[in-house]
Amino acid sequence: MSKVQTRFVDSQISESKQILETNSLTRRFGPLIAVDDFSMGIRTGEIFGLVGPNGAGKTTVIKMLTTLLKPTAGNAWVGGYDIVGNPAQVRRIIGYVPQLLSADGSLTAFENLLIFAKLYHIPRGERVKRIREALVFMGLDDVANKMVREYSGGMIRRLEIAESMLHRPKVLFLDEPTVGLDPVARKVVWDHIQQLRSDYGTTILLTTHYMEEADTLCNRVAIMHLGKIAAIGTPTELKASVGEGATLDDVFVHYSGFEVDSGGNYRDISRTRRTARRLG
Repeated sequence: MSKVQTRFVDSQISESKQILETNSLTRRFGPLIAVDDFSMGIRTGEIFGLVGPNGAGKTTVIKMLTTLLKPTAGNAWVGGYDIVGNPAQVRRIIGYVPQLLSADGSLTAFENLLIFAKLYHIPRGERVKRIREALVFMGLDDVANKMVREYSGGMIRRLEIAESMLHRPKVLFLDEPTVGLDPVARKVVWDHIQQLRSDYGTTILLTTHYMEEADTLCNRVAIMHLGKIAAIGTPTELKASVGEGATLDDVFVHYSGFEVDSGGNYRDISRTRRTARRLG
């Protein structure tokens, strides 16, 4: 996307309404408060990043916003729909790509997409057209009939994003979309995420451990610490708040009190390595 296109899209975002809003969203697991009084808003067409150390509550926020987990207190609205009172309506207008592998390696890309088209209740007469468009958009049309187990990690991630976009959701949730990918594959996925916003106006909420990813992709970033938002703003604003010459890594350390570490604890490392291995 060119700088001119970027400025145009950014100006549209600044003038747009909020498509996602949370109000004191809270989730407890017994005595543990995983998400604590979480309030924010995301504007239509924005790429919004959630970053924070392992255990900060990022994935729990995503699970509540995608209606996979009910909040203990507070609420949120996606596209004007209440996540507690209208979960079915919320699900119809969102797409979700979890961190762990979701594509079926024993099927082709076309077959995977056909299953999702049926799950999303896309009319029979539109399915093939939508699938072909998604394959072309994600650069997978030449390998549409190849078994997914033969795909590279980056190709699998692009297929999973294609699956989540088949029903043309208003909001796309990506939970660590490039975990386990090499730098080249990561850059390709970044390009497609940016293209989704520029071509379709898709609003994207992503979690990431990569500060470079947040800095490159996101219009705004929220840094989470102990279930709360410790800081929120554009990458430029956040870096300026720490001091001249600061990087987003410095911002992360300043507001979370943790060094940037995408490894995490034993469970996180095991999960990430398992994902990386399955992605090839």
